[in-house]
Amino acid sequence: MKPSTFEYGCPPTLDDAIGLLGKNSDSALIAGGQSLVPLLNLRLAPFDYIVDIGRIAELRETRDLGDRVFVGAGLTHAMFEDGIAPDPGNGLMRKAAGNIAYRAVRCHGTIGGSVAMADPAADWPAVLLALGALAICRGPQGERRVAMDELLVGTYETSLRPGEIIAGFEIFKLPASARTSYVKFNKKVGAFATSLAVVVHDVANVTTRVVIAGAGPRASLLHATAAALATGAGTDACIARELDALMPEPDAYSCHLHQTTLGRAIGEVSGA
Repeated sequence: MKPSTFEYGCPPTLDDAIGLLGKNSDSALIAGGQSLVPLLNLRLAPFDYIVDIGRIAELRETRDLGDRVFVGAGLTHAMFEDGIAPDPGNGLMRKAAGNIAYRAVRCHGTIGGSVAMADPAADWPAVLLALGALAICRGPQGERRVAMDELLVGTYETSLRPGEIIAGFEIFKLPASARTSYVKFNKKVGAFATSLAVVVHDVANVTTRVVIAGAGPRASLLHATAAALATGAGTDACIARELDALMPEPDAYSCHLHQTTLGRAIGEVSGA
């Protein structure tokens, strides 16, 4: 199928893109197009106006901010995979990027597009949540920093305000003492994860985050499980309770799969 008729704009700057969004109420952003183009072709998401932000240089900038790194929302998965974009996650971001879909997708899909799409099983929302990243959102009212846990709301839903665009992310640099793990299970190569667990564990700096994706409407922090891991206590009971809270109608297969994925991820950082 072909998409329904729409107008197309390719603004040169981020401010110009925000202006176009404000002038066209029924509009959508496109960067890599790996999610939006299929939806347009199937006419599942028709829009009157498409704003192409893929050529905005500002969205591919990176900056070292001392204890943090800024990465532009327009950086592609392949740029992280190839080491062109910085990885303040001590290799976690590079590993995750290299496991997203296929190389052709990774050359076009962007980190900002993945987060804005907010697929509950996507890699970047889970990884950035585990890293405690802040999304830099710019819109008609200016710029604001939003914690990933506040940005992610539900299935394909974020707390972005009308006319706002994710400009990039500020990610705190992990110290050398931090250990990370990324365990992904998908039914076939290139598919979204059926279960994805990401763990950041730093005993020296008392920082532990455990994230599961694919178990609910969004990637979620497992606070009780992280607390148990941080204190050296058993995590199995906490995992079971928190998964039960995330999954309204859990089935035995899904529960076992997520427990296994989390168990492996936790084992990698704890040395178990």
